[in-house]
Amino acid sequence: MKVLILCTANSCRSIIAEALVKAYLGYQVKSAGSKPRYEVNPLAKKVLEEEGIWSEEFYSKSLEDVLDEDFDVVVTVCDNAKEECPLFPKRTKVLHIPFEDPDKKGFDAFIRIKEEMKRRLLPSLAVIGQKPLF
Repeated sequence: MKVLILCTANSCRSIIAEALVKAYLGYQVKSAGSKPRYEVNPLAKKVLEEEGIWSEEFYSKSLEDVLDEDFDVVVTVCDNAKEECPLFPKRTKVLHIPFEDPDKKGFDAFIRIKEEMKRRLLPSLAVIGQKPLF
């Protein structure tokens, strides 16, 4: 299954989600932003390093960088991305699973978002892909 995770800046939430989906579900996954910051928030990187799933392949990119690709599922993780989400072919399932933005907050906020994604995002995608979780 091929998944696209969308948010606004593609520096925190979508990067964390991309790493979690890849590590725990093994899906092909990319993330992108409607207004990308083109840098990964250092605390997002740190939370993924502590989880043991950080990779240099995770980087901030624009939605335009991935629009030519086919995805089975597109997940918006913030309300802005939902509003700006382009139309995808009918066969592409689009989900909106919003998460609080941890940017400009302490490391504890990043840990909370990571754990919330493990509880809410991963099970939703596991069901769609008919894949056992953990």
